[in-house]
Amino acid sequence: MRELKKYPNRRLYDLTDSKYVTVEDVKRMIAKGDSIHVIDSKDSADITRSVLLQILSEQEAEGHEPVLTNRAIEQIIRFYGQNAGNVISRYLEQSILTFLDYQDQFRKRVREMSDLNPFNIMRQTMERTFGEPKRGKTKDSSDSN
Repeated sequence: MRELKKYPNRRLYDLTDSKYVTVEDVKRMIAKGDSIHVIDSKDSADITRSVLLQILSEQEAEGHEPVLTNRAIEQIIRFYGQNAGNVISRYLEQSILTFLDYQDQFRKRVREMSDLNPFNIMRQTMERTFGEPKRGKTKDSSDSN
């Protein structure tokens, strides 16, 4: 987990690597799989969510296809203040994790398939379909005629 501190001048300091970083740097950290935790330098409040939402908003401003539709965001807003909010939060998180797991499994299978030799696959398919290939007459059996 990357620990970051946000200063009043809107600069982010990476406490893990002891250097200033940009929001773009944080986006790259997240894209490569790092998790972040951001605290405000003034009061040590956890502002991770606002930084993540800023990155999400900037992604869409750059022209990336929105992951959350307006309708989905409206529904999420409606859940605030209701008892279902916590359940919905866990459901969305679990759904995304399940999707990522299936995506990893799919990529693994595609990689396994691409590692296979297409000629071996065809040979194995033919053998399963038509049985072992008949071998031609050996030299010894043809000499006896």
